[in-house]
Amino acid sequence: MARPRIKDVAQRAGVSEKTVSNVINDYVHVSDRTRRVVREAIDELGYRVNLAGRHLRRGRTGIIALVVPELDLPYFAELANLIVAEAGRNGLTVLVHQTRADREQELAALDGFGSDFAEGVILSPLALVEDDLRDRRGSLPTVLLGERLSASSADHVAIDNAAAAREATEHLLALGRRRLLVVGGRDGDSTGTAEVRTRGHRAALAAADLPYDPRLVRPVTQFATPHGAAAVHAALAAGLAPDGVLALNDQMAIGAIRALHEHGLRVPGDVAVVGFDDVEAGRYSVPTLTTVAPDKAAIAAAAVAALVQRIAEAGAGEPVAADGDGPRPAVRRRQPPRERLVPHRLVVRESTAGAPASTVRPDA
Repeated sequence: MARPRIKDVAQRAGVSEKTVSNVINDYVHVSDRTRRVVREAIDELGYRVNLAGRHLRRGRTGIIALVVPELDLPYFAELANLIVAEAGRNGLTVLVHQTRADREQELAALDGFGSDFAEGVILSPLALVEDDLRDRRGSLPTVLLGERLSASSADHVAIDNAAAAREATEHLLALGRRRLLVVGGRDGDSTGTAEVRTRGHRAALAAADLPYDPRLVRPVTQFATPHGAAAVHAALAAGLAPDGVLALNDQMAIGAIRALHEHGLRVPGDVAVVGFDDVEAGRYSVPTLTTVAPDKAAIAAAAVAALVQRIAEAGAGEPVAADGDGPRPAVRRRQPPRERLVPHRLVVRESTAGAPASTVRPDA
């Protein structure tokens, strides 16, 4: 059966094709009765608006790219779902691509993978450096998520990672925990997620006048469940006796809980555990997981809104006032990149809400 066309709707409703178009585009100068008749015809025929054709007639594709490191990490899967929904509310289609943290893939994303189909890109980078974004003339409108390469490179949407890690650490300290293992942590001056969250952790220790032990910071090669478990196994094998764990994402926290269980340690009785991201699995783990919950819906809304604005700027440009007496052609002026911080909160669940830490330790 052929797909219904706009002229089929017009014939069913007894109106012109122009009137049907006016109803679809929600123009105000259409009577309520006509609007109702046209919408009934649309429903009866199962007519769907051809968004691709509409965008192409306007010189647009209506397609944006969402580029993330790992789609099999629940955080990125949940975020992608929200971004796709938000883009749909803005009449946009999303193509999703994963880079596996490969720099060449992330660079290709900045240019739409060598194609003209994407109008802009929302990118969560892991491998890019500041020089990759410093001179981006001709590149697509871009919004960065998570990694903040520079205040002067591109629009950026994220939570305050340092503040969030500090709050999570303060929560563990308030429970009387003092030997805190940071799973996925990394010392350094980089603006990567691991480094920024580790600095937030260290700030909480300093504010509490507690010493910092670099042996308790355990870097990983991937923010995944097996790596979280391996980091805890390695720390315990090295003779460390943590009474608290700050895992830099929920997947590693779940892995950490499993490793602690295998060593006969109770969570939270012996070791309290906090994660990051508030993914669904943490709400059903045993015990349920205390976590830093970013407002993922707000991240999606802010990222799509920022990209829509950048696409509009790229298409229209902004007039610049003429110097002297004569007129001067309008030129395009790019507004400075904007930083958008979205809310986060600490969600306390069973992995920290139990009994206080034991008073006798293996290293006592």
